Amino acid sequence: MIKRNTIQRALVLKAVNTLQCHATVEEIYSLVVKEYPNISKVTVYRNLNQLAENGEIRKLEVPGDADRFDHLCHDHYHARCLRCGRVFDVDMDYIEDLEKRIKDAHGFEFSGHDLMFKGICPDCKTKSQS
Repeated sequence: MIKRNTIQRALVLKAVNTLQCHATVEEIYSLVVKEYPNISKVTVYRNLNQLAENGEIRKLEVPGDADRFDHLCHDHYHARCLRCGRVFDVDMDYIEDLEKRIKDAHGFEFSGHDLMFKGICPDCKTKSQS
């Protein structure tokens, strides 16, 4: 059983690294099931969460949409297209300790931050101009 989980986890990690597109569980599952037809979606999701907890991939929680999984683990920002829903990396420096600048009146203890910008991607912008 341990070996099977290792094989499954390796296949899930390989899929995230192959896709390199902030993939959803559905997209990752579709790729893994081609190589390992008996794997369940629950197993893929469990392995994705374990890989994220281990720091091997990054889990992005997208408000109002499915979680995404990123092959890049370093701190960086993202943008989501309002039309197609795709998620992209944003080319800007990560702001270290941004949470220390928050004036919090509620006693919240901040441990980090994720920012998701929104807009229209180049593909959707081109389609709307056509």
